[in-house]
Amino acid sequence: MRFNLVYWSGNLLTRILCLLFFRPRISGQDNVPRKGGFILASNHISYYDPPLVGSWQRREVYFFAKKELFRNWLFGAIITAANSLPVSRGVVDRKAIKAAVEVIQAGFGLTMFPEGTRSLTDQFLDPKPGVGIIAIQAGCPIIPVYLHGSNRLGDCFRGKDKLSVSYGSPLSAEWVRSQGSGKEAYLKIATTVMERISDLRSAVTDVK
Repeated sequence: MRFNLVYWSGNLLTRILCLLFFRPRISGQDNVPRKGGFILASNHISYYDPPLVGSWQRREVYFFAKKELFRNWLFGAIITAANSLPVSRGVVDRKAIKAAVEVIQAGFGLTMFPEGTRSLTDQFLDPKPGVGIIAIQAGCPIIPVYLHGSNRLGDCFRGKDKLSVSYGSPLSAEWVRSQGSGKEAYLKIATTVMERISDLRSAVTDVK
């Protein structure tokens, strides 16, 4: 695989800034597989979530970005180099799904948010089927991730809250494939992922 200078530079900058200003609690990185494609499936509470989810493990990952962000050619070129995949919001974007599956089957990771959009509170939203669709088509494991504090970085900086990223035990590729296909299977996978993320949230709460 080629070395992506833009991606790894952004990865390093994210970690340095977080360590300097927020002193994050990171756990479970060993749950991310050492080889083969995979999905990092996280709750979603902030625009900062994609780099925060991807930067604390050793594998290179891609993530979706709304298609409108690519209209400016310079900004579009930068985020493309940083492993962004364009996606149309509010519809089933088959081209984006195909690109995501190809990325995973090429041996990379993909960051996804099963809720489909940001939650404006700390409560989880109902999951959408996208993570199930892509996981089944790619035949890959899903690593649940719980992200806390990215929507309150000011409080994290002042020590009133704690930025944390927790990587959970994977849902295996074998388990994903065993779910079959179709809308019910996709939603079952997405629901199970959110249940795993909820378990991670409970573990983080117990630590505090």
